[in-house]
Amino acid sequence: MNTHVRQADYTDAADAAALTGLLDVYARDPMGGGKPLSAHTREHLAAELAARPYAVSFLAFADGVPAGVLNAFEGFSTFACKPLLNVHDIAVHPDHRGKGIGKLLLDAAEAEARRRGCCKLTLEVLSGNTRARDVYEAAGYRAYELDPDKGQALFFEKAL
Repeated sequence: MNTHVRQADYTDAADAAALTGLLDVYARDPMGGGKPLSAHTREHLAAELAARPYAVSFLAFADGVPAGVLNAFEGFSTFACKPLLNVHDIAVHPDHRGKGIGKLLLDAAEAEARRRGCCKLTLEVLSGNTRARDVYEAAGYRAYELDPDKGQALFFEKAL
């Protein structure tokens, strides 16, 4: 199998379709919420990402077929006074799981973070998504904590 990863071009129709299609497959998966992307999201996602200068996406291809996607956004660490890169989405098509594509996508994000002078990469994962957690831990990701006695950081959200 010939596998490669490259940065997505949000203005390219094929890349936009691959990005949206892969993200929709992930959204329909129980680990992605179990619901398809909205028509609005499918129609506007690539243009909205293109409008955000701190967004970057990578597409993985296996024998020329879109096999995985990673969307990330640059943030800022006030403690380190340096940028960081947050992996917001990472998804591998079910037909291509277990073939190292997730690791290739994470490697691409890490190379981009290093290029930008980032101090760290961040991501969140469902505690029950053991397959993804294994990939992240093998790639060097760990639960965030400042002091083990104070516990690990928790991810909260407030829907608007």
